[in-house]
Amino acid sequence: MPTERIFCDPRRPDPEAIAKAAALLRGGQLVAFPTETVYGLGALAFDEVAVARVFAAKGRPPNNPLIVHLAERDWIERVAVDIPRLAHRLMDAFFPGPLTLILRKHARVPVNVTAGGETVGVRLPAHPLAQALIRAVGAPLAAPSANRFTEVSPTTAAHVLKSLGGRIAAVLDGGSCPVGIESAVLDVTVSPPTLWRAGILSQAALEAVAGQRFQRPPQTAPAPSPGQFPRHYAPRARVELLPFGDFQGIADRLARWRAQGRRPAALAISEATAAPDVPLIRLPNEAEAYARRLYAALRELDAGGAEVIVVEQVPSDAAWDGLRDRLTRAACEPPERDAKPPGRS
Repeated sequence: MPTERIFCDPRRPDPEAIAKAAALLRGGQLVAFPTETVYGLGALAFDEVAVARVFAAKGRPPNNPLIVHLAERDWIERVAVDIPRLAHRLMDAFFPGPLTLILRKHARVPVNVTAGGETVGVRLPAHPLAQALIRAVGAPLAAPSANRFTEVSPTTAAHVLKSLGGRIAAVLDGGSCPVGIESAVLDVTVSPPTLWRAGILSQAALEAVAGQRFQRPPQTAPAPSPGQFPRHYAPRARVELLPFGDFQGIADRLARWRAQGRRPAALAISEATAAPDVPLIRLPNEAEAYARRLYAALRELDAGGAEVIVVEQVPSDAAWDGLRDRLTRAACEPPERDAKPPGRS
């Protein structure tokens, strides 16, 4: 089916555009829409059939739960029960915004939303179009990132169409997402809380509000959070990480890949250099600005035909934790990859 592109200015949301997208969702169809983090692929959260369409469109495995998006904070009781005081403190500080809280699920939430688990991830997006759309639908939306499973998440409607065009009913085009990476995911059903996924909100900022330290995710339990597969957020090209500040190493690596007949590219913060015919994108040395541009840069290098993207790892301080997670997963090699890395000097 053709995917309709519905343009809508987030500064002045068009009621007709919002109504058109909301009608598709109420009819059980899938509509991608912008949030402050990345574009989400929306379906009625209480419609098990519509939710199943999300998994089919993305090629997403059924053991990977979805996040439920709300238009109003008081909707949380529609999807969750036994909400602890800690959750309310965190909502006071960070809702609306790029934080997902894992809570005990309400019985009405379908099992495919939670991958069969007893908890549900819930967030209140800050983007005005996301809020207007969910409010117009009148019900929570289950919405993972609007891309094929393990691919780089989309931060523009064009990215969505590149990945899911012909697989979904529509995309609500509200321009670029201002944050650029997915929300942090914090489980507050356990004590101490578990930070399953870092985001642009730092662990230190979340712990300051929580008034306690978080525990690391267990290695054996089924994950109640998305984004836990070793390979994720990945372009088609191989991603190779080099240490932060190793600009000479980046230049050497690019030269060696070229000598092997590969088409390399680079993503760097430092003053790395490359041959004139090797694409190199420099991103800002500030975490929030870097996040806004990361996924678009990876997609740009992919679209340019890069076979290997040499990436300078981000700094080690806490503000970069979410970005370090995304790059580490993007660099995780699938078992069928046959490219061989050049030797180290």
